[in-house]
Amino acid sequence: MQRVITTEKIPLMLWLDQLEDEALAQAINLANLPWAFHHVAIMADAHVGYGMPIGGVLATTGAVIPNGVGVDIGCGMRAVRTGLSEVEPARLKKILGDLRATIPLGFKHHSEPRPVELLPDPGALERDLPVVAGEFDSARRQIGTLGGGNHFVEIQQGSDHRIWLMVHSGSRNLGYKVAGFYNNLATKLAKAGGRNVVPKEWQLAALQLGSAAGQQYLREMEYCVAFARANRSEMMARVQEIVADHTGCGEFEEALDVAHNYAALETHFSHQVWVHRKGATRAFAGEFGIIPGSQGSQSYIVRGLGEVQSFMSCSHGAGRVMGRKEAQLVLNLQEEIGKLNARHVLHSIRNRSDLEEAPGAYKDIFEVIKNQRDLIEVVVELQPLAVLKG
Repeated sequence: MQRVITTEKIPLMLWLDQLEDEALAQAINLANLPWAFHHVAIMADAHVGYGMPIGGVLATTGAVIPNGVGVDIGCGMRAVRTGLSEVEPARLKKILGDLRATIPLGFKHHSEPRPVELLPDPGALERDLPVVAGEFDSARRQIGTLGGGNHFVEIQQGSDHRIWLMVHSGSRNLGYKVAGFYNNLATKLAKAGGRNVVPKEWQLAALQLGSAAGQQYLREMEYCVAFARANRSEMMARVQEIVADHTGCGEFEEALDVAHNYAALETHFSHQVWVHRKGATRAFAGEFGIIPGSQGSQSYIVRGLGEVQSFMSCSHGAGRVMGRKEAQLVLNLQEEIGKLNARHVLHSIRNRSDLEEAPGAYKDIFEVIKNQRDLIEVVVELQPLAVLKG
């Protein structure tokens, strides 16, 4: 831990030296929520988000906060260790070509609905999951699609002398619609009931856990978490098939899959609380996690140390040091391409618009890892070889 702020209703514990002013203001808002429990934890990769900083961990009692989970519900990482020790660049290029032709990227979806069996069982869809029900047909076209932004498929060289495959993606438009619906509902209910106990501009409207709306949000959120996991699984299956076709590899170990946008009921400091992890990875003692770097920098397979002060959490990545538009305006295209070429990474930066995902837009992953050595231990360091982005 780097800093503790004790000026608010409950303490703020930070695992980074400097936090941008807007993100710090958001963290202070969290610490003054009536439902906030014990303290607020801010991870080493934190930066500004909607309502709550990305890289924030908030425990609550009596209420759940949709913007404490975020719009990409269940977003996370999936990693698979292969039996390969190396893949030459010419073969990597062919693999990337086939991946682009197979996995829909950005806003693209499958042209035809995918089999229902690929999606989590929705149960009594109309009754229990009304927003999911309205989006279910669209979700069948989105299962196995990457999305845009910081989502990626990456082939990596591990410090264990093995090739690793990694996918970063979430619940696509399904999670976005669920998040938006329930944040708007929470805002309307607070206004209608005269319960505007937090300023609207904080963007932290809550749903009471004892209410029908609160319970419905939890069901829909949990379905989105399961959908996001299934989405990554479907993409990883395609990645493994393509890698096997090009390399003859027949050994793929069991996948490691972790989410970093969700709320879960857990016990901390002898109380049952709802832990909101928004851009944060669970790090219970002995539990494996994945911390990706930026495009072109190392990623890490880590093992949690179960640190209670972080609510047994760690960072979800490197974290942005500048916004997407700022990166496009400020960063030098040729310099960023040069950084990746110097590391012999097959990358996805071609135009100025791609600079939003350039290495220069992100924090130093080495510093991020160093600042959370009390939360995790590094198991495998992964060097990027080839990157596919949306």
